[in-house]
Amino acid sequence: MKKYTYILFLFANFCLNAQDSPNKEKSTFKVFGNCEMCKMRIEKTALSLKGVKYAKWSIPESQLTIIYNPNRIELSDIHDSVALSGHDTSLKDAPTDVYNELPLCCLYI
Repeated sequence: MKKYTYILFLFANFCLNAQDSPNKEKSTFKVFGNCEMCKMRIEKTALSLKGVKYAKWSIPESQLTIIYNPNRIELSDIHDSVALSGHDTSLKDAPTDVYNELPLCCLYI
């Protein structure tokens, strides 16, 4: 029984270590928005991308902090996707028609 417990422990430890791959990068950049609805939309958009592990948007600073795997997705693709959700980033402007469809509380210009 001890042998099986030990093997199970080693397997669980291996799985946890495999998730902490060194292929993670952290980036913070400006994303324009105003409210909690913006926060939910921005974070949901970023997290929906394969390779993005963490996304947190700060309302007061209008800063999106992400942790992502650069082997799976490029930072410019994250900017593109967030912009397509209606929010300008520091590198990419949202399409005007998408921006105009945002709720009134989310319009920042």
